[in-house]
Amino acid sequence: MATPSSPFSFLGDLFNRIGERLQPPGWAVHEIQHRAVLFLNHVLQQEPEAQQRLLRQQGRVVRFQWRFVTMELVATPAGLLDLAPEGSVPELTLTVTDDSPFDIARATLRGDKPAVQIVGDVQLAAEVNWLVDHVRWDVEDDLARVIGDVPAHTLGNGVRRVVGALRQFVGDRTARADGSSTGSAAGSAGRAE
Repeated sequence: MATPSSPFSFLGDLFNRIGERLQPPGWAVHEIQHRAVLFLNHVLQQEPEAQQRLLRQQGRVVRFQWRFVTMELVATPAGLLDLAPEGSVPELTLTVTDDSPFDIARATLRGDKPAVQIVGDVQLAAEVNWLVDHVRWDVEDDLARVIGDVPAHTLGNGVRRVVGALRQFVGDRTARADGSSTGSAAGSAGRAE
């Protein structure tokens, strides 16, 4: 009997067709990349160890690619990031190989990293991997500056419960699709605590 296809495959195909045809203007891409760098630097400033590691990689360029989206970053003398100047030659290229944004979201909800093809300097790749593994945005701390500690903590707890439930749901569905019951057993153990 044939397995029914996921409704997300239709959405993935639609996303692919739209992405191939609609390309944002260059100024919009640059502005989005600039905002992304500002956000990344905000997160990095909360982690002195990350800044020290980036300081050691000063001037080195890393290219990130996913489908038609490309971004080149350079480590600055302050231990932060900036957009690499045009024409820079990247020493490391990281290409996300999952085409579907839904597959990437599903992997993220499971707590996995997306599949990445790595080309270039191994030491620089190890530093980037350390940053990905250890640097986290403290959303609750930033929110507390706006709405106060108690409401931010309460909201943070609620969001953590929702994310936990989504991870369990995705894990259970993945386990059923794989034909194993380990995701269900882990989910049951998590509820018993």
